[in-house]
Amino acid sequence: MASTFDIALVIMAILPSGYVAYLWLNSPERKDKPVLQGEPELSYLFDHGVLQHASSAAQQFCPLEAGHHEWPDLYHNILPRFGLFPDKPPSTGEGQMIVAATDPKIQTMLRINWDKHLCRVVVLDPKDVGVDLRSEAEVTLSRVRSDVSVPLWHTDQHHRLLWYNDAYHKLFNVSHPTLAIESRALFPADFSNTTHRLALRDQTTGAKNWYAVTHSQSRTTNCYQAICITPLIRAEEAQRNFVQTLTKTFAQLSIGLAIFDRKNQLVLFNPALIDLTGLGAQFLSARPEIQTFFDKLRETRKIPEPKNYASWLNTVSELISAAHDGRYEEIWSLESGQTFRVKGRPHPDGATAFLIEDISAQVTQTRSFRAELEQGQAMLDTLDDAIGVFSSSGVLTFSNRAYQELWKVEPDAAFADITIHDAIQVWKRRSAPNLPWEQIQGFVENRDDRLNWSMPLYLVDGTELTCLFSPILDGATLIRFHQPRKHPAEIEYFDRAKAPQDT
Repeated sequence: MASTFDIALVIMAILPSGYVAYLWLNSPERKDKPVLQGEPELSYLFDHGVLQHASSAAQQFCPLEAGHHEWPDLYHNILPRFGLFPDKPPSTGEGQMIVAATDPKIQTMLRINWDKHLCRVVVLDPKDVGVDLRSEAEVTLSRVRSDVSVPLWHTDQHHRLLWYNDAYHKLFNVSHPTLAIESRALFPADFSNTTHRLALRDQTTGAKNWYAVTHSQSRTTNCYQAICITPLIRAEEAQRNFVQTLTKTFAQLSIGLAIFDRKNQLVLFNPALIDLTGLGAQFLSARPEIQTFFDKLRETRKIPEPKNYASWLNTVSELISAAHDGRYEEIWSLESGQTFRVKGRPHPDGATAFLIEDISAQVTQTRSFRAELEQGQAMLDTLDDAIGVFSSSGVLTFSNRAYQELWKVEPDAAFADITIHDAIQVWKRRSAPNLPWEQIQGFVENRDDRLNWSMPLYLVDGTELTCLFSPILDGATLIRFHQPRKHPAEIEYFDRAKAPQDT
């Protein structure tokens, strides 16, 4: 008795859903809609995702029993054949969609109609229907197969080929001309959803071509595309070879070189940089940022010590900014006694190069030479004779204090170079007339063989001078103005000699 009562309850529960399905299938709205001629009676009807009806022919496609199966049962059974089949029935409004088989060789399609919570799945064969039921997406996919030059292909979960376009077929034939396209994969499939660079050899030409293979996954289908990047690979190889050549060239330089990219990271350095700065190759090879690089120089005392760290940060910021503009050039005097000349220069693509040169020997030599010049100047300043030295081009390059006092000039304060012509004009104003000034200028400007000579010169105040001209190195001329001073004995002898004789 209890069993009969339970059966009656189940029947009463099923009847309302079946009645609703019957009303939907036979509603006036449904009757008014066109029915495709020759449509096979292979369909499933779902109400709120529960199977309410399955045609007898549908049992051969996917055996499901009304009242005992739901939408996920159909989904899991047909998903390997129809990868775009929805995992839950559409339930919003009213609509229709066509789902094509994942394998393009299979012509069977699924049409899904829904109206709120009722959903019907019909299995169609386009050949039997006699019309084109393909969606716009399928038409686009067909065009992609023939028109797109980039190889595209799809595989299932076991990496079996499901679909490919003509570009893939062509690439496979030139890479494996003796194999069937389904016999093996064109590229390895053991990588994640990233882009990999893989190479193939063209068996007809023997050329090796590189491809960027991108993988994405859509449910149970793996989608791939391969873009030829051979020109990019060759450009990168040429760049690497160029950098290696530069590195070998820079390795011979005694000037330290450090190049930072647009991200302010060290990308290139030479051995001289290690020798000059004392920074280890391991530290430099780690591509430190420019701020870290200068902080390390500060720690090793290879940069002038700032007063405090805050001012140091400002100094480095200004240094980097000036280097970007090509304005940075300074002399660093270090505590160790070394002297560095540091230049910052901009490079293409936002990079910055720093050149560090040890000029300690030059600075020492320059200081020694300057000291010798100052000592020589001090010695000549002690002489009573006025001395002026003119270069081969006739420019006054040296004069002592006696010269400046004699002619009332200050050559060091002059804005422009003082030439022999300018000097003669000064001499003429303070000297007696009718002196061979043109002969003096010609002697100074002449670079042929010259001999020492002298001439008397009288100032306007009657002072007698002896002007001596001496050619020296590199075509220069030394001119000395000497004021003779007679000894008393000489004066007395001279007077007696001039005195008339007694008779």
